[in-house]
Amino acid sequence: EVQLVESGGGLVQAGGSLRLSCAASGFTFDDIAIGWFRRAPGKKREGVSCISMRDGTIHYADSVRGRFTISSDNALNTVYLQMNSLKPEDTAVYYCAADYPPRGCLISDSGSWGQGTQVTVSS
Repeated sequence: EVQLVESGGGLVQAGGSLRLSCAASGFTFDDIAIGWFRRAPGKKREGVSCISMRDGTIHYADSVRGRFTISSDNALNTVYLQMNSLKPEDTAVYYCAADYPPRGCLISDSGSWGQGTQVTVSS
């Protein structure tokens, strides 16, 4: 059974940092891509970042580039999202998702999704 478990969310002041973790199980980790998404109240889901274990592709949304860093620990089957210089507009539920794209790190809607972790940034 495939499973994704997010952790690391919380409440932080603007300018602060958090590190989210996405622990994956039941996947062929070397072949998957994992993406981080977020959904703020009243807004559509937004892709934040993704990483391919197969070819090393990494992407960031313009809104987080330079502030967020995605990385992986293949020994632990875990992907991290280091979030620095957080802003109130980063407040959202953050989800990780996994898929097996033939190349790159595009995550389809049919991929596997975690339950999400809340990130709240106070001003």
